[in-house]
This record gives sequence, C-alpha cells and structure tokens, in this order.
Amino acid sequence: MAGKREIFEEVGTGQGGGKAEKPAGRSVAGPANRQAGGMIDAPAQGARGAIRLWLLVLFGLVACMIAVGGLTRLTGSGLSITEWRPVMGALPPLSEVDWAVEFGKYQASPQYKLMNAGMDLSSFKGIFWWEWAHRQLGRVIGLVWALGFLGFLLARRIPAGWTGRLLGLGALGGLQGAIGWWMVSSGLSGSMVSVASYRLATHLGLAFAILGLCATYIFQLGRAETDLMQARRVGERRLVGKATGVMHLLFLQILLGALVAGIDAGRAYPTWPLMGDGFFPPDPFAIVPLWRNFFEDPGLVQFLHRMTGYGLFILAILVWLRARKSAYQATQGAFNAVMIMLVLQVALGIYTALTSAQMHVALTHQLGAVALWVLVIRARHMAKFPIQGSIRKGTA
Repeated sequence: MAGKREIFEEVGTGQGGGKAEKPAGRSVAGPANRQAGGMIDAPAQGARGAIRLWLLVLFGLVACMIAVGGLTRLTGSGLSITEWRPVMGALPPLSEVDWAVEFGKYQASPQYKLMNAGMDLSSFKGIFWWEWAHRQLGRVIGLVWALGFLGFLLARRIPAGWTGRLLGLGALGGLQGAIGWWMVSSGLSGSMVSVASYRLATHLGLAFAILGLCATYIFQLGRAETDLMQARRVGERRLVGKATGVMHLLFLQILLGALVAGIDAGRAYPTWPLMGDGFFPPDPFAIVPLWRNFFEDPGLVQFLHRMTGYGLFILAILVWLRARKSAYQATQGAFNAVMIMLVLQVALGIYTALTSAQMHVALTHQLGAVALWVLVIRARHMAKFPIQGSIRKGTA
C-alpha cells in the first residue's frame, strides 16, 4: 500500500525523493516530462539568483549614492552645477574655456553672490567635482538598471510576477532624478544659498524608499518561492505589524534628519540632553506663518528630530522584547541586530550634536541610518517569512 503523500511534496518525485515512475503509454521526451519538477519549480521561476545579484549591485550603488549625496551637501557643492542636462551633462568641462563658462554660470547664482563671493576657479572646481560625481553616479545607476532589466526581459528570465516590481524600481529611479533637479532649482533664485529643506527631505526619502525596495526584493529572491509560501503560513503577524510600526517611525526620523541637514540645524545646539539651557529650544515659533517653523527653525527642527529619536528607541525596545519570545531563532537574531544598531545610531546622533555635526561624524551618522533601515526591513521580513531551524543543527 502506497504511503501517505506530503502536502508540499514536489510533483514528479517519489516519497523518498527518488525519480517518479514512468507513466504508462506516455513518452518521456515530451515537454511535460522535461518539467519534472512540476509547475512550482518550472522555468517560470526565472533567473532568481542572477536577478538577486543584479539587485545587490544596484543596492550597493544606491547606498553609495546616499553617501556621496551626504558629502555633496556637507561640502556645500550641491548648487555648483546650475543646469540639468541628463545626457550632455555626463561630460565635465574639458578645457579652460569650458571651466570658465561653468564658473560664470555659478557666479550668477545666489549662493556665490551671497555666500561665496570671491571664490577662485580652483575652489570652484573642488565643489564642482562633488556635484558632478553625484550626478554621474545617478547616471550609472540608471544604466545598470536599464541594461539588467532589458537583458532579463529579452531573455525571458524574469520570474512570474516580478516584471512590474523591477520596472517600478526603474520608474522610481527616473523620478528621483527629476526630484533631484527640483531640489537643486530651489536654490538658484532669490536669496537662497542652499536648497529647500523639504525638497531635500523628499529627495533623501525617495532614495531610502528605493534602497528599501531593493533590500526587500533581495531578501525575497534569496529563498525559493515554495519556501516563502510555506514560511508565510507560520509567520508571526503581530510581530510583523509591530516591526512595520518601527519601520514607519524610522522613515519619519530619516526625513526629519534630512530637514536638520537642510538648514544645518545640527550645528545649532551642541549640547545634550538639554538644548542650550533648557529642554525646549528658545522661541521655537518665531517665524511667520507658523508652519514654516517646522521646516526652517533650527531649534524646533532639531528638537523634533531628538524627540522622534527617543520615541523610536522606546518603541524598538518594546518590539525587541516581543521578538525575544519568537519561536524562531533566526527571527530573534534579526531583531537583536536591529537593537544593537539602534543603540549605536542613538550614540552617533548624540555625538553628532555634541561635535556640531562635523563632516565625518555626520556622514557616519547618515550611513548608520542606512544600516539601521536595512536591518529593520530584514527583521520585518524574517517575522513575516520565518526560517524554521533544525533540531540536529541546534537552530530550532
């Protein structure tokens, strides 16, 4: 009598994992038998490993883009190129005449007139190369995405259900380029000597959204679709919901950090835990109309960034305590990593304030936000698709 079949047993394999018996009256050379793994493991799965590697490259490039963008802002280089030329702008000035033309365009900008008057050509080249590198890296990211996506699409190697997701990444990348120019253009008129802080926050927020999507897709493609389907059945929904709350609050904190950077609010109060002589900054609502204070008052913006950081830390501790009760060791480990990184990031934030946002400290703090963002997304993924351990290996 045949043994009882397992629910998730692959079609075309025996109970013990051996080859299935040849059906009577059916040719083994037919297309149906060449897909002996059944529909779940059919070629529709596509080149999951290759696509995952491509996304890892994109992830690394986007992370570098965030770092270079941070250095561009910290060096005051973001307004050195006053035109948006997505194609022709890929070539830097190649002669002294070209450099003189570019420098003349910058000299007509408010930043030069109001802040950098008297800057010589040599100093201009220093800030120009930072902004040029920032834009060039964006072009490289777009090219890597386009070549990879079109290659997998034409080869018909994209797994079922993934074409829209991968196309969406490219669309967001294109939108990011447009938002980048929208941000830069805000600092090229009137009395502006830097970009609008809320536009900088939009630009950075979208960068983190793209990075988060890349990370999510990398985690999903790292496991077989059948494995994910089975894992989801035993996923910890409440823990997923709590991790989602941490993720959303962290994203808000990242946006507030961009507002702090946009108006150099990190240099306003180099004290902790107080802001100057008190808990609240002095005159937090002095700007009229009222709403502008939340974007332009250095004291209020830094205060909101600090308070949100405290709230995030408390919420993360509560979620971590819940995660310690998880039945899955890998999930516990993922939330432990979040907690360790969060403690480091809070310490970095305090040190950044105490050092008046020195360049290397502020950049490290921004990169810490990248690491924390990815670790939170990973922990949420592990709660949603837990990895069941092995008693034999001691990971159960």
